[in-house]
Amino acid sequence: MNALDTMRALASTGEVITVEAGELIFRSGEPGACMFGLLEGQVELSWNGDQGHEQINAGDVFGAGALVTSEHRRYGDARALSRCRLLVMNREKFLFAVQESPMFAIELLGSIDQRLRHLKDCTRI
Repeated sequence: MNALDTMRALASTGEVITVEAGELIFRSGEPGACMFGLLEGQVELSWNGDQGHEQINAGDVFGAGALVTSEHRRYGDARALSRCRLLVMNREKFLFAVQESPMFAIELLGSIDQRLRHLKDCTRI
């Protein structure tokens, strides 16, 4: 089972929202209390006044800082590039997912590591 499979399983009992293409999911500076798992579609993250961009695909998560930082403020904007289905996970739901499927945490860390490496490679001069 991979991260997307785990998120789909969680979606059967969790909160899932649909966001239309072009819709803003969150804005920089807003308070955040949940992270999102992308079940379907594509999301663009942007930060530093649109100086940085990253495309998020199905199986990835974003907004995870909300789970680890009290009184979290969003670092950038998240906008749907296409119609998206998002699993909404607060800290409690995330901890439940990790307890039920410990590999979920490893898969998410691997995904985040891969995204960071890609961003680092893209910013080399």
